[in-house]
Amino acid sequence: MSKSHIEPILVVHGLDAVFPDNNGGLQALQGVTFQVSPQEFVCVLGPSGSGKSTLLRILAGLLKPTAGRVDFSSGSARQTTSGLTRIGVVFQQANLMPWRTVIENVLLPLELERMTNNEAQTKAQELIDLVGLQGFEFAWPRDLSGGMAQRVAIARALIHDPDILLLDEPFGSLDALTRERMWTELSRIWQARRKTVIMVTHSISEALFLADRVLVLTQRPGHIKLDLEVDLPRPRVDEMRYTPRFGELARELKEAIG
Repeated sequence: MSKSHIEPILVVHGLDAVFPDNNGGLQALQGVTFQVSPQEFVCVLGPSGSGKSTLLRILAGLLKPTAGRVDFSSGSARQTTSGLTRIGVVFQQANLMPWRTVIENVLLPLELERMTNNEAQTKAQELIDLVGLQGFEFAWPRDLSGGMAQRVAIARALIHDPDILLLDEPFGSLDALTRERMWTELSRIWQARRKTVIMVTHSISEALFLADRVLVLTQRPGHIKLDLEVDLPRPRVDEMRYTPRFGELARELKEAIG
């Protein structure tokens, strides 16, 4: 089936977000409209203050839009943000509970769902293996590097099998070398699980390395200036960043950001 005939898992239409202030309101988003197909990896790029994180918080159901709609499709039954679609979220900081070990942090969503212990333990171990943390199951968060902590956060977000994974600059606090290694790791994890992913980033290289499409937001109030398909082959490898096509796409994104 061609991509144009696939039922979208997410449809965003005419989204506005206005925050009250003393000057009649600060408009963060204006008329944002796009859709996302199942298993697609979409990055949201734009200048600081363009409303990228606001958009992600609306998609996560953490913030109510001033106008517009966010509709999810779960199978044949369309759901809204208050419906049944499962959403996993990873923020810039891993936000691990310091008094819980790695496996206990990963298990938390299943504990809240009251899943039986044996099944939960099996699922947690599968995710720990997937993110490359075998042997660190009983480590404390204080003993983890930044990259390892974010792997735990990704495993925790995936453990309840979400329909959509939302990532808000998950590698933004890491050093440059660790961040680039995490691009490869996240790409590998996505190849293994094929979740629908929407990721906010400031990095053009990060967006191109990871995404099937990149949405570029304008300065505030943010609206979509460019919806760019990334036609680089998968699986993505580091050498791809030095190819002419990668450079052409990077220039196009840079021009759109301004």
